[in-house]
Amino acid sequence: MTRTKIKDILQNEQTDYKVTVKGWVRSFRNNQFIALNDGSCMGNIQVVIELGTDENLVKSINNGASISVDGTVIASMGKGQKVEIKADSVTLLGECDPEKFPLQLKNKPSLEYLREIAHLRFRTNTFGAIFRVRHTLSYAIHKFFNDKGFVYLHTPIVTASDAEGAGEMFKVTTLPFDNPPRNEDGTIDYREDFFGRCTNLTVSGQLEAELGAMAFSEVYTFGPTFRAENSNTARHLAEFWMIEPEVAFNDIVDNMDLAEDFIRYVIAYAMEHNREDIEFLAQRLVDEEKQKPMNERSELGLVEKLEFVLNNKFERITYTQAIDILLDSPAYKKKKFAYEVKWGIDLQSEHERYLVEKHFKKPVIVTGYPKDIKAFYMRQNDDGKTVAAMDILVPGIGELVGGSQREERLENLTTRMNEMHIPTDEMYWYLDTRRFGTVPHAGFGLGFERLVLFVTGMGNIRDVIPFPRTPKNAEF
Repeated sequence: MTRTKIKDILQNEQTDYKVTVKGWVRSFRNNQFIALNDGSCMGNIQVVIELGTDENLVKSINNGASISVDGTVIASMGKGQKVEIKADSVTLLGECDPEKFPLQLKNKPSLEYLREIAHLRFRTNTFGAIFRVRHTLSYAIHKFFNDKGFVYLHTPIVTASDAEGAGEMFKVTTLPFDNPPRNEDGTIDYREDFFGRCTNLTVSGQLEAELGAMAFSEVYTFGPTFRAENSNTARHLAEFWMIEPEVAFNDIVDNMDLAEDFIRYVIAYAMEHNREDIEFLAQRLVDEEKQKPMNERSELGLVEKLEFVLNNKFERITYTQAIDILLDSPAYKKKKFAYEVKWGIDLQSEHERYLVEKHFKKPVIVTGYPKDIKAFYMRQNDDGKTVAAMDILVPGIGELVGGSQREERLENLTTRMNEMHIPTDEMYWYLDTRRFGTVPHAGFGLGFERLVLFVTGMGNIRDVIPFPRTPKNAEF
């Protein structure tokens, strides 16, 4: 008989029909009642076996073991469930030694411990919920852009350009590390390398996406990016996924409108399709918050925070207005900010969260940042000091989206690249888009893990990606 997903049985609540279910044992009590989960949903199905079932089989039905059950769906007499399965036969698919299995769910293992056994943490309710939400968000992203007519562009993972100018990149090479070929001045001769030049793992697909936008008008990328940043904070990964749309003929206002619509859409989609998972994660967050001092507890629950974004039109202010608000704030006057506040700084998370959570009490889009703290490709404003950049700030996270109108004027772009010592000869292909039919255009980037972090309410970014890559850690 074809396997039936537990999710389908629990949702339709019909009875008196035959099924085959397969999954992993979550618990087994009184040698009769099995809680079975197959990952299709948060809930388990209760399987009732006959007393007197083969003793060897009963001894093998341990937490973590996998089984196949043929039986009949019947109305349940127990609390908390409307249907259960009366087993006709149970087949052991995979044993699990209870003495060696490191994931004993009854002990409620900590997130820190689960990171150490990340290959098994998917089997917990928490991580089952997280990664079902992650899947839904991923699908919603593609659906949003597809429905708007965008072209999905696969940009290169191996690249010779550094879109951000940060210099924190992973090198890609086939040269021998112990004795690489060298130039006369002692530097490594990359002409002997596989690609004939120095190459790296990409930090962004934006520059290549701009090339696509000059032909298709509307494109987006959604792929892995890499930063060789030696940071062990709860917000940093060496490998993460980025969503980066680029739209020809859009200005900064169009860009803000698109980003706001995008955020609302994907959050609403997850709320609709993963309500059970999100409510479970919300309760987990409530339990976690109880362990914190009162002054450190969040003012909003997870569901309330997501509805906060859905139900409030995003406030739009300039960077200069943001600085003025911060300088006039009680937090600044009482010296509660850890980082200084003055015009020209890059806003820190504490500043961003103050604007969102304390001052406006709604999501905020900040525009017009100082050009000296922003990338070379951002369009320069007429004041000569700022660029047409934007950041979207949300509660609990701070910056969720960063973007800009791109500098489409060849002379302005070349001048800025020279000021920042970016080799224009190597970037000829990027400048060609300004030489041949240039148009105003804009785009933004959203770190996917940061979005998942926001929607799930988790506190550490390593818990929202299946296999985190961090300094000194590249398991699996």
